[in-house]
Amino acid sequence: METLTKYEESLMRIFWKLNKALVRDVLNELPEPKPPYTTLASNIKLLEKKGYLDHRTYGNIHEYFPTITQTEYRKTSFNELLEDYFEGSVENVLSFMVKEKGLSEKDMEELQKLIDNMGNSSQP
Repeated sequence: METLTKYEESLMRIFWKLNKALVRDVLNELPEPKPPYTTLASNIKLLEKKGYLDHRTYGNIHEYFPTITQTEYRKTSFNELLEDYFEGSVENVLSFMVKEKGLSEKDMEELQKLIDNMGNSSQP
């Protein structure tokens, strides 16, 4: 699937929240200043072309719905981020988080507990 812009991601968050929506439903969810209806409709069509949305037609009205879950998108996006910026290394991600984001000692202890629990749950 093609990469989404930040704006397209914001539209997808609305679709994930609503599960299905008409263009006007999405427009109602957007903050001010709202884009023109036709501009929003074009962006939604682009999301459909990229494979993130599909629609059902009722007369001349299209009801759009996501074709990918937010969890699936998050997983794909994170894996791309991991490959593109951290050479596929989880260690590099954690190192970045500790150095650049200032993880506290408590945060690191929680991460260690999570790692330990995941290791224990995978054993027979």
